[in-house]
Amino acid sequence: MSNIATSRRDTALFRLTLTEAKLYLREPSAAFFTLVLPLALLLILGSVIPGFRTPDPALGGQRVVDTQLPAMMVLLSIATTAFTLIPAVLAQYRERGVLRRMSVTPASPRTLLLTQLLVNLVTSVVSTSLTIVGARLVLQARIPMLLLWFVPAFVLGVCALFAIGLVIAAVIPNSRAAGGIGSLVMFPMLFTAGMWLPREMMPQVLRRISDFTPTGAFGQALRDTWAGTPPQALHLAVMAGWAVVAGLFAARMFRWE
Repeated sequence: MSNIATSRRDTALFRLTLTEAKLYLREPSAAFFTLVLPLALLLILGSVIPGFRTPDPALGGQRVVDTQLPAMMVLLSIATTAFTLIPAVLAQYRERGVLRRMSVTPASPRTLLLTQLLVNLVTSVVSTSLTIVGARLVLQARIPMLLLWFVPAFVLGVCALFAIGLVIAAVIPNSRAAGGIGSLVMFPMLFTAGMWLPREMMPQVLRRISDFTPTGAFGQALRDTWAGTPPQALHLAVMAGWAVVAGLFAARMFRWE
């Protein structure tokens, strides 16, 4: 019986993931904000601002296009997906009764949440690859110098931010509220990551607070791998902690209606 139940869950996961992937590809706005916009910002800013292509003493002599800019664009794509797209999609499903109908199928809440993670993880991998390749070809920017560290840092960061997005989706009843609250969460998170003020320029207290936020830890870990430095153990632990705690909370609080 346990084998039959496992097989049904695996089949439900596969079918649901395939369906979600097809729906994602039919939504042009999602592809624009996650795939096109970060790459376009990277290439435009890197091309029109000369200072981004010269060594910056504030960044330890590194060029902005080699570390800060590509890392922040990767973070922007993932944060947009996590804090606005995922909550809005699941809230719309709840409003339209899709989740209620799904509740009588073999798909469990955990299956649905896992499906969202898988589909958006693949999208984030594609977006990040485009960012790295585009920066290299157009701006002659470096690729992450420590790819073996980049991969686990990337996966942990994606899981942490997506888990928080799933919490928003789990507790907010409608799509309008989900989008608004997601944006309210996203912009302070981007600030602590150093999106507008690099961490090197932050006061010591603010930088320390940033170390314990998921975006601050994620952004710095990405920058470290681009600069050829292993991510700090603290930042990896912070991302893992946010992923586990927020993921468990989302699974516990999720409701079909």
